[in-house]
Amino acid sequence: MGFVSLFMDTSSELIHSLLPVFLVSVLGASMLSVGLIEGVAEATASIVKVFSGALSDYLGKRKLLTVIGYGVAAISKPLFPLAGSAGLVFAARFMDRIGKGIRGAPRDALIGDIAPPRLRGASYGLRQSLDTVGAFAGPLLAIAFMALLADDIRAVFWVAIIPAVIAVAILVFGVKEPKTGPTKSHDHTPLQLAELLRIGAAYWGLVLIVAILTLARFSEAFLILRAENVGLAIKFVPLVMVVMNVVYAFSAYPAGVLSDRVGRRGVIGIGCLALIAADIVLALASGIWAVAVGVGFWGLHMGLTQGLLTAMVTDTTPPEMRGTAFGVFNLASGIAMLFASLIAGLLWDRYGPFATFFAGAGFTIVALIGLMIAGKARSTVS
Repeated sequence: MGFVSLFMDTSSELIHSLLPVFLVSVLGASMLSVGLIEGVAEATASIVKVFSGALSDYLGKRKLLTVIGYGVAAISKPLFPLAGSAGLVFAARFMDRIGKGIRGAPRDALIGDIAPPRLRGASYGLRQSLDTVGAFAGPLLAIAFMALLADDIRAVFWVAIIPAVIAVAILVFGVKEPKTGPTKSHDHTPLQLAELLRIGAAYWGLVLIVAILTLARFSEAFLILRAENVGLAIKFVPLVMVVMNVVYAFSAYPAGVLSDRVGRRGVIGIGCLALIAADIVLALASGIWAVAVGVGFWGLHMGLTQGLLTAMVTDTTPPEMRGTAFGVFNLASGIAMLFASLIAGLLWDRYGPFATFFAGAGFTIVALIGLMIAGKARSTVS
C-alpha cells in the first residue's frame, strides 16, 4: 500500500506542482478561482469518502473500492494536458478527487485491519512517508521534464500517466486483503445516527479539532504561488513541493514511532507549533530563502500530524466501524478545506499573501488550544 501511494502521488504531484502556475499564467485564472478549484475538489473527495468507508464496513471488503478509486484517479490524468480552460481543469481535478474519495477511507481502514496495535503509529507513518516520497519525486520529475521539454507544461503533464498506471498495477497484483466480515447486522447501516454516535466522544472531539486545524492548512497551491510571488522562476516552482515533501517524508515515520512510545497528542501539538512558525515566516517573507524556510516548517507540521491523526481515528473507533469513521473524519476535514481554500484565495486577492498566512496562524492557535483542552479532559476522566 505504501508503494501504491508512492507511485500515485508521484503522478499527482508531477501535475499539481505545475498546476497553479498553469491555471494562472497559461489559462488566466484568478487566485480565487485557484482556491475554488482546490477547495471544491478536496471537499468532493471527502464527501465520497463517507460513503466508500461505510460501504467497506457494510461489505467487509476494502480492496475492491481501493482499486476503483485508484483506477478513476489514473483515468483522470490525461485530462490535464488536454485542458484548454479552467473549466476542464476543474473537471479533471473533480474526477481525480472522486477517485481519492473512493479509495481513501477503505485504504486507511485496510491498514488499520493489518497493523498490530503496538505498531499502529509506525504503520500509518510508514505509509505516509512512502506517500510523501512520491510527493517530492513528482516535483523533481516535473523540473527535469520541464528542462527536457523546453518548459512545455502540457507535455510534462502527459508523463504523469506512467506512474499512475504502475500504482494501479501494484495494487491489483501485489496487495492481499485480510479476511474480514461485513457489518454484523445488515439491518443497521454504518451511517445511521445511532451507529455514528456509538463511535464515542473521543472520536468526535478529534473530528472537531481536525476541522479547525484544516482551516489553517489550506491548499499547498498557495505555497507555490507564494514562491512565484517573491520571484522564483516558473521552471523551478516545483522545488517548493520538493522542499515541503522531503521534510514531510523524513519526519512522518519517526513521528509515528515516537507517538507509539510517548503518546500522539504531544507530537501533534509540536506539529501545530511548526505550522504557526510556517505561517508567520511565509507571511513576512521577502525572498525565496525565507519562503523555503516557511515551506520547510509546513512540511514538518505535516509529518508530525497527518499520520498520527489517522492513527488516532483507529485508536478511538471499533474495528467494525473503522471505514465509516475514516469517511466522516475526512468529510469534516474536506468541508473545512473547501472553506480554508476559499478564505485563503479571497484574502490573497483583497489584502495580499500576508493576510492569508496570518489567518492560517490564527486558526492553528485555536486548534492547538482545543487539543490541549481535550488532552486535559481525557487525563481527568482517566
